[in-house]
Amino acid sequence: MSAIQTDRQEEEMKQKAQKMATQATTSIEKLRYQCLQRGAKGIKELGRSFRIMDDSGDRKLDLEEFSKGLHDYGVHLDNSEIENLFNDMDKDDNGSLNFDEFLKALRPPMSQARVNLIDQAFRKLDRTGDKVITVDDLRGLYNARYHPKYQNGELTENEVFQLFLKSFDSPSNPDAKVTWEEFLNYYSGVSASIDTDAYFDLMMRQAWKL
Repeated sequence: MSAIQTDRQEEEMKQKAQKMATQATTSIEKLRYQCLQRGAKGIKELGRSFRIMDDSGDRKLDLEEFSKGLHDYGVHLDNSEIENLFNDMDKDDNGSLNFDEFLKALRPPMSQARVNLIDQAFRKLDRTGDKVITVDDLRGLYNARYHPKYQNGELTENEVFQLFLKSFDSPSNPDAKVTWEEFLNYYSGVSASIDTDAYFDLMMRQAWKL
């Protein structure tokens, strides 16, 4: 995938999300489009901010943690909207929110055909099959030598690989590793800017040579 293609998708997504945010009628829609106004990384970054807050590691948050996480991320929802959102997502009424389920609900709706294409691309990149894309997975698959910054000597091959992975990573916590969840969250954002399955199919196949 080229940097130009990625930048164009990002801009289209932000513009569409800004428009949709003004039309949103539910708290989950308002939050979704506020995230997507930050680009394809928006939903993934929110997930990271919640994971940082999850000291116990149980992948659950109470209302206070949930509210603080949204405010720290810069979400513009009032306290009653946040409480209603929390209560709607707390399906078993136990006072805690499973944020894996929350992030799943936050993703823009996608057809199964789109999810299948995203999965194909991820599995092609994940050459070791360990459910994480790393620099080692990219060797022999992504040719760094065509990158202009490699050709002018500014970046090494490894640095080009890391730059590529950063496209899917969070600027606040880059780790040069991309999980299936991060990859899916990224492309759910891209998907939101593409109206037809046919165009999404063409874009994915061209980008990843599927």
